[in-house]
Amino acid sequence: MAEQLLLDLPVRTALGRDDFFVSDANAAAVAGIDAWQDWPHGKMVLVGPEASGKTHLAHVWAAMTSARVVEAETLAEVSPDDIGPALVVEDADQIVGDAAETALFHLHNAVLGQGGRLLLTARADPARWPVSLPDLKSRMQQAGVLKLQGPDDALLSAVMVKLAADRQLALGPDLISYAVLRMERSFVAARQLVQAIDARALRDKTRPTKPMIATLLAELAE
Repeated sequence: MAEQLLLDLPVRTALGRDDFFVSDANAAAVAGIDAWQDWPHGKMVLVGPEASGKTHLAHVWAAMTSARVVEAETLAEVSPDDIGPALVVEDADQIVGDAAETALFHLHNAVLGQGGRLLLTARADPARWPVSLPDLKSRMQQAGVLKLQGPDDALLSAVMVKLAADRQLALGPDLISYAVLRMERSFVAARQLVQAIDARALRDKTRPTKPMIATLLAELAE
């Protein structure tokens, strides 16, 4: 074969506190997570765009509080009897249907009824969620909101370093700086570029270079 066979193997994502980089773009959200014992009404919604670090920060909080992490799509399968005093619900704004809404309502009451804490992640504020159950809607709108902003240069650089490290891909500071100055300023773009660099380096059996990154940026733009 002229090109190395590439396998789409799963990537191990580092989700520890030491792997979460704090900058001006997310410092307020991190401070709010650290102050979890003082959350109003015992609940908080962590809002941010795709790949902005919501899941990472939610897992940091889960580690601090021994919280269970539940995906929105599996809510109907979770019994309130199996939930402790801390719970994370991922992608809460993606909850659709009476069964899922009812499940979240009961989980919410089970956690807060024992004086616990509830953290939900979403891409939009609770007021914009397509919730039809009135009791659930009112409870969600009582929650505080922490927002992860779009990345500044420091955060975008750190995210690229982390994404590369998760793939055991060596990207030096010169390559990171080169990419950050030329790429679309979003977390999704950073993830796509690192994936593309990794694939191209494996295919060509070579180390990443500035010309390689320039070519990939042009291809991604198309």
